[in-house]
Amino acid sequence: MRITVLGSAAGGGFPQWNCNCRNCAGLRAGTLRAKPRTQSSIFVRPDAGDDGVLFNASPDILEQIRSQRALQPARALRDSAIAGVVLIDAQIDHATGLFMLRERTAPLPLWCTDPVAQDLSQGNPVLRVLSHYCGVARQTIPIDGSPFELPGLPELSFRALALSGKAAPYSPHREHPVAGDNIGVTIRDRKSGKSLFYAPGLGAVTPPVFDAMAQADAVMVDGTFWSDDEMLRLGVGSKRAHEIGHLPQSGAGGMIEWLNRLPAGTRRMLIHINNTNPILDEDSAERATLARAGIEPCEDAMTLQL
Repeated sequence: MRITVLGSAAGGGFPQWNCNCRNCAGLRAGTLRAKPRTQSSIFVRPDAGDDGVLFNASPDILEQIRSQRALQPARALRDSAIAGVVLIDAQIDHATGLFMLRERTAPLPLWCTDPVAQDLSQGNPVLRVLSHYCGVARQTIPIDGSPFELPGLPELSFRALALSGKAAPYSPHREHPVAGDNIGVTIRDRKSGKSLFYAPGLGAVTPPVFDAMAQADAVMVDGTFWSDDEMLRLGVGSKRAHEIGHLPQSGAGGMIEWLNRLPAGTRRMLIHINNTNPILDEDSAERATLARAGIEPCEDAMTLQL
């Protein structure tokens, strides 16, 4: 299968429109060696054929489609390579892009968990709004480990795992999480047997999560913050990383420690990188730490084949 990183940043992108932190200001001024990034999303398709799966629909989806010609194969007057959308959660940076797909000529095939569907029907009624346009053909993602697949893509199979994390701020269970608010997905190519574990929002690595990571050939996991107090130290937020559902990279029990425990040969990648994270600076000590550990920060338009 072929995996394209459409966007690799956390909510707001990089640089964030209203932020003048060291990273954002440095990128705008050209004094920081870094690459701009749109909000996180990936596109996965089998080796043969044009169609694939969009994981998360970010507010930047139209820019991402324009920059990746593979998503517009131009086989008909109205066309798209997006055979379906899988949502990891109901966060604004992962679901608002659904509005931009409203010009479809048929209902949008959408896979999400029941809690995510509830949040996108009530707190942020994206699905109700789309019913006035193309409509949505929604399917439930099982979170008991049962495999599922998308019609027209028999080469790929998917398994979801409920994660420790936070529901969207507008969710009625923001402070009282329920299973399915946030998931990780193992994507497997049936022909090659190779797999990717994808979890852009990850609050804790539990034994089932680590097992899924260790069994995958590649992992693409939460890269939001370098440190737990990052937003507090910079004066751009009032909460720690773990309070908003993200496991930082550094420190005891951080993401780097977990990734270092994976089997040799596992490709290790970070996605959903916040604009404040020092790993965006390609000359930073934190970036060098990742390089020594064999961990890659994702970039927009990055591709991998498994």
